Amino acid sequence: MKRNLADYSGITLGAFITAMGLGLFEVPNRIAAGGISGLSTVIHYLTGWPVGLTMLALNLPLFLAGFKIMGRDFGIKSLYGTITLSLFTDLVGYRIPPPTADPLLAAIYGGLLCGLGLGVVFRCGGSTGGTDLAALIFTRYFPLTSGMGLLFIDAVVITLAGIVFSTELALYALLSLIIASRTIDAVQEGGGYAKAVFIISRRPEEIAQGILGELQRGVTGLEGRGLYTRRRREVLLVVVQRAELSRLKALVAEIDPRAFVIVSDTHEVLGEGFRPWSIASPEPAEENKEEGNFWWETPSENWRPKQDN
Repeated sequence: MKRNLADYSGITLGAFITAMGLGLFEVPNRIAAGGISGLSTVIHYLTGWPVGLTMLALNLPLFLAGFKIMGRDFGIKSLYGTITLSLFTDLVGYRIPPPTADPLLAAIYGGLLCGLGLGVVFRCGGSTGGTDLAALIFTRYFPLTSGMGLLFIDAVVITLAGIVFSTELALYALLSLIIASRTIDAVQEGGGYAKAVFIISRRPEEIAQGILGELQRGVTGLEGRGLYTRRRREVLLVVVQRAELSRLKALVAEIDPRAFVIVSDTHEVLGEGFRPWSIASPEPAEENKEEGNFWWETPSENWRPKQDN
């Protein structure tokens, strides 16, 4: 019950943020940034129908056609998100005056708000219908992937906006769509706040002990083999905060200046020493307990890797 309450609260918040992007920036400035919302914006300027009501009218047939594809739980959350977004869009559009008439600012801030809101909705296990669902249905009848279907539908909507409004506004709509997509990825993936580091060295044990002792970070040894030398070598994997990266590189350089180090961005890290899980972690498998890979304190606590002595 608490989990569902949190999900629906998040979907409501995300729908409201998305409605702010549409009602304050995109719709008043004729930015039709793809999707059902973009198509509804074009229809609004051709017929005068409210954008939110038009979005709901276009989404309902999609839900009826795709309910079996989505499943019951996701379908109910998505229907709730669609209805909420439609209501909020018309409410914001009629109650709050737009803060800018500059199409560039509208494209940027509209894309940011829509991407942020949709990212929150997706993280809570819902959606607002639209072209994602249309793309899923589209791929059932045509030999295309869902990504290609989504791209095709958005391209059609933006092209239609260019015909109805102008080529310049269509370009602004494309810019807004790109910004929204990148913002959704950032919200979904956590923003890239950590670094994953692979270390290949002739002195892996000393480096591992330095990481455990000085950085107070866990380190994992992976079995590797050089295909040129045919020699087996241990590869160390460690995940650190960005502020700890310079200390880690200095430690490795001091122990083995010839070490080979790979640093990559990690968008989301859950568990020990990083962001905690939002749901209870499952109990470890019995075979892991018997082998001593994990330790368990009480049934109510999360299991964690066993620390070395």
